[in-house]
Amino acid sequence: MQTTIHTRPIRKDNPVLRGIFHGIIWVLLIAMAIFTLIPFVWMISSSLKLDREVFAFPMRWIPETFHWENYSLIWQKVPLVTYFKNTAFVAVVVTLLQTLTSSFAAYAFAKLNFRGRDALFLCYIATIAVPWQAYMLPQFIMMRSMGLYDTLWAMVVLQAFSAFGVFLMRQFYRSIPTELCEAARLDGLSEYGIWARIMLPLSKAAIATLVIFTFVNTWNDYMGPMIYLTRDINKTVQVGLRRFIQENSSDYHLIMAASLCSLLPVSIVFLTLQRYFIEGIATSGLKG
Repeated sequence: MQTTIHTRPIRKDNPVLRGIFHGIIWVLLIAMAIFTLIPFVWMISSSLKLDREVFAFPMRWIPETFHWENYSLIWQKVPLVTYFKNTAFVAVVVTLLQTLTSSFAAYAFAKLNFRGRDALFLCYIATIAVPWQAYMLPQFIMMRSMGLYDTLWAMVVLQAFSAFGVFLMRQFYRSIPTELCEAARLDGLSEYGIWARIMLPLSKAAIATLVIFTFVNTWNDYMGPMIYLTRDINKTVQVGLRRFIQENSSDYHLIMAASLCSLLPVSIVFLTLQRYFIEGIATSGLKG
């Protein structure tokens, strides 16, 4: 006699377990976000204190007295306006040039067929692995021989091209159907026209990503301006912050206030382009 055992099917998607799992994930993410924001909160708190209160123990997260005058002192004590102008000039010009040169080269590597294309691309991308310290001295000699030493154009020329930017744009261009380019060529559109009318409008997410990376890296660059810029009139914000450090003392409260001000342009650029940036990340994940 054969006995049939009826078993209830096991639900793999248990809403209770799923809710618990999502709750744990949210708690961990919130804890990591709070831990990440601690230095930023400490910087804001220190910028509203006196210098002797910055490293006081026990540490007070909320100052007893908010010294808002620190944000006016930083503009009076050092030529911070000049530093901001220099940094903005270098960051904007470098971002525009890198976006232009990277998108041009990426289009050639992605959509044009010429002899040695893949080998040339591999050699160019391999330069990313070379540390900057290895060619720092030859670059310095080259800039000095060209008469660009102690000028803002030295920073522009050195950063006008980016292997990472070419790699990023090429990977995105490859996801665009080649048939669009071929159809445009049959219609008599030149390669520059294809790049301007087809490739660029379809690659807003990649361009926004490249703009964010380039602007942030250029704005926060310290070693380059430290090496190539000597006159105070040419210095950038990151180097100019050293003016708050004297021989026998340091105005840490003013350093924190100036550092917080230097973060504003970077935050504005990111918040302006974050929609395209997130779209690019989501799109690249779907195309895998």
